[in-house]
Amino acid sequence: MSNTPPLGTRSQSMTVLLLAMLLGLQPITTDLYLPALPALTQGFGASMVQAQLTLTALLLAFGTSQLVWGPLSDKWGRRPVLLGGIAVYAASAIACALAPDIETLIAGRTLQGVAMGACVMAARAVIRDLYEPVQGAKVMSQALSGLGLIACTCVPVGGYLTDLLGWRWALSSLVMFAALTGVLIYFYFDESLKQRNPHALQAKTLWASVKHIVRNPTFQAYSALSTASFAGLFTFLATSSFVFTQSMGLSKTLYGLLMVSMSLSYIVGTFFCRWLLLRISVQTCVFVASFVSLFAGLLLMAVAYAGPGQTWFDAWAIMVPVNIFLLAHGVHQPCGQSGCIAPFPEMAGTASALNGFSMMLVAFAMGTWIGTHMTDPLQAMAQGLMLWSVCLALIGSLAVRRIPLPRLAPPAPPASPASPAPKSPTP
Repeated sequence: MSNTPPLGTRSQSMTVLLLAMLLGLQPITTDLYLPALPALTQGFGASMVQAQLTLTALLLAFGTSQLVWGPLSDKWGRRPVLLGGIAVYAASAIACALAPDIETLIAGRTLQGVAMGACVMAARAVIRDLYEPVQGAKVMSQALSGLGLIACTCVPVGGYLTDLLGWRWALSSLVMFAALTGVLIYFYFDESLKQRNPHALQAKTLWASVKHIVRNPTFQAYSALSTASFAGLFTFLATSSFVFTQSMGLSKTLYGLLMVSMSLSYIVGTFFCRWLLLRISVQTCVFVASFVSLFAGLLLMAVAYAGPGQTWFDAWAIMVPVNIFLLAHGVHQPCGQSGCIAPFPEMAGTASALNGFSMMLVAFAMGTWIGTHMTDPLQAMAQGLMLWSVCLALIGSLAVRRIPLPRLAPPAPPASPASPAPKSPTP
């Protein structure tokens, strides 16, 4: 079976590049922004509540907007949603960079989250459009390797631009990334959805689709997998700055290096995922990784409760179990995100949206819990990561392992892959 996707690039490598950039919008929008947050807070004379709202509003908009973008993409196709989403993203990034006050910045970041939801949701749906489930997991792991590379650069680049040119230039870099992504979409992406659903936005049809998806055991298992793994990552990100810079007094530079090591571990995990998928089933792959996650959670708990005051206790003692968790995360995300939409080739957009919404909803709930347990940031980190590690072990051994992925044929490749594919007209 040919793996040539119906893209103007006529190559899987360009498909992976485009998907990596679309999925990479999430870390570049959040991680690159973090070093600029103190400077812009001071520049606007804003409160910490207002500053945090620039992040929480973005995440809430990102999660909820996918519930709309998913059915829209099932009706109109992925290409118009991607083009519209990246255009709105670029416009909102410009508005953020030029914001005269914190209120305008919050509004711009909210709109940015809405646009990001369109791009990330559609990227996941495209994988289901083009590939059968097992191959989709492999391609997703390649795209997420690219996401990891993007994430590696975000904190250092954001810090450098903020220190050298100011926070507005850090935010302006998002405009350039969006412009490059938009060019790739416009010239190299042909419509991947072969059969659109004209009734996808009708209330009765939409409700029936949602019920059908959420009741599906495959969706439940694999969506739970990706959600639990993301919640573990979010727990670390939400507590890391308090642990390393506030409690342990690390410099921004060293903190950035810790984040780079985390991203590199994630990249290694995505390569490990592809290596495993060549040898064992998706279910067994997830099963192995789930107990790697559990080991990481147990190790971090031991470090958090036995480490402080010991001569061996330092930042890297914490990062060892975190990096082990990120290694497993690099397996869970490709398998989880591709697996949860595998049974729904005609509703991949809606299924992707529901999965994305569940991840953001749980992350928001976890953030609320962390906010009430920050008297000891390290223990909050360890307890949260332990919780999601146990969940991953249960999901991997009791849910995912019992549910084989459907083996459905992907759409047929173009008749003449050697000739340039025309761009789909916007309906």
